[in-house]
Amino acid sequence: MAYRAWLTRRRLPGTADRRGTASATLAAGAPPASRVAASAAAGGILAGAGAVTVAVVAGPGPALTGYVSEAGVADSGYASAYRIGVFALAGALLLLAAALAPVLRLAAGLLAAGSLCAALSGTVRCSAGCPLPPFERATVADLVHGGASIAATAAVVFAMLAVLFPPSAASWLLSPSAQSRLRRLAALGAALSLPLAAAVGLAMLLLGRGTVVGVLERVLLAVCAAWGLATATTLALPGRRGSSKGPL
Repeated sequence: MAYRAWLTRRRLPGTADRRGTASATLAAGAPPASRVAASAAAGGILAGAGAVTVAVVAGPGPALTGYVSEAGVADSGYASAYRIGVFALAGALLLLAAALAPVLRLAAGLLAAGSLCAALSGTVRCSAGCPLPPFERATVADLVHGGASIAATAAVVFAMLAVLFPPSAASWLLSPSAQSRLRRLAALGAALSLPLAAAVGLAMLLLGRGTVVGVLERVLLAVCAAWGLATATTLALPGRRGSSKGPL
């Protein structure tokens, strides 16, 4: 018994040192490259959302009765601003995916897919009115543009859920406080975006293009942009050192 007690006393200091080192590394925050990517993502979201907002508000579109994408049709004087904004948002999603990759790979993969879909949406323009079934006859370009836009938004919403419900084997490299902030943001974003997305889908199927769809779509996109900005800002902030308690 005395020998075992002596061995325990000899091992505990080394074990504590190793655990202390791991805790300090975990609590130090996201890697520097991730913080840089997150900072760039936040800037891209602000710039992209600003450009799209200007194109929608100042453009010749039908105000709240139409889709946001109508600001990017060929005959709109603000089509270039709209497309630049969409491409900026696509780049921001990709940067946010890169920032999240060391922390949550599933969420990062969803954001990367959303980035590709957003880029496709900005590349393929819809025709006047951005018609979509079942109430309007749509061209191939309309279907591609609409499908890519819907897929990009859905990818962002699913990314919120991936942050809120991380896999058990997820490698958290953030401090507990940063983990908690990310999950609270994801919970709030999902609580708002899920019913909004469902309402938009039902309104498109039952009512078609109009004020209801236009308002709901704008609110949903604003929630997605706000979540992306808040998440990027959280990742960009340096973590405070302290004891780590693991995933929350």
